[in-house]
Amino acid sequence: MSEVAQMTVDFTREAERYRHELRVHCYRLLGSFDEAEDLVQETFLKAWRARDTFEGRSSFRAWLYRIATNACLDVINRRPAHGVTDEMPAADVPWLQPFPDALLDAEPDVEVVARETIELAFLAAVQHLPAKQRAVLVLRDVLGWPASETAALLEDSVPAVNSALQRARVTMRKHLPPRRADWTGEPNPREKAVVRKLVEATERCDLELMASALREDVTWTMPPQPEWHVGRDTMIDIWTPVMVGPEAFGEWKVLETRANRQPALANYARKPGEEHFRPVALDVLRIEDGEIAEIITFGSDRFPLFGLPATL
Repeated sequence: MSEVAQMTVDFTREAERYRHELRVHCYRLLGSFDEAEDLVQETFLKAWRARDTFEGRSSFRAWLYRIATNACLDVINRRPAHGVTDEMPAADVPWLQPFPDALLDAEPDVEVVARETIELAFLAAVQHLPAKQRAVLVLRDVLGWPASETAALLEDSVPAVNSALQRARVTMRKHLPPRRADWTGEPNPREKAVVRKLVEATERCDLELMASALREDVTWTMPPQPEWHVGRDTMIDIWTPVMVGPEAFGEWKVLETRANRQPALANYARKPGEEHFRPVALDVLRIEDGEIAEIITFGSDRFPLFGLPATL
């Protein structure tokens, strides 16, 4: 093997050790799984091209994080401004995408994929931060980097980093659900029961049972669609023609999965006369006090990422 070939093998082996945690890092900054995948590849390519500039003053891991973070900041700064009002749910972020728990479980470092920093509510709130504040919050509060290392990565001063962190925390408190501190995070009997109730209600097209699973002020968003709905009665009114009546989708089947450390439901429908149930949507649920407080619905294009069948 030539010297260049051996160098390539060694570099690839070392970089691949950090692929998963870099993907999660980029995902936190961007909120988009697809963009995070692309940015990790871009990070490795940039690192390979700049390998001669790595002088070992920081760890190889920190060097990759510097490249990945700056690549993400470039993407954030190129995005169009996303206007936010007090009436809008924090999860109304067009580019928001779910992250399968099966892929999160591939990371042995529990801090990298800690529940409270990977849930969609946290990810959505992060998206409302300016680029620099977003990077500082993730590096300091999620990854636990010292202010000095964060400042070095961002080529800024420690006072500026500390100021950005304080402003970011204020914004995060504004956008996170007020009862977030009460979430259990892990599946428990009440959560499992309400998920099963919603599954049963969907498969039976039982709107009354469905309503009993929802909190009165439940919110529903559908990224990338710029719309949201609030309230149990509003949601039941919207779902009624889909579940019953002449314009109904037909029969329903639901598979349980998990995304972002939250329960998720893959919905399939079969129209009259069709042989198979076809994918419709993936619902990620936030549950509080045994009721569904939020539903974020994603398109069926997410099914392959979760290993879900194309038809049932």
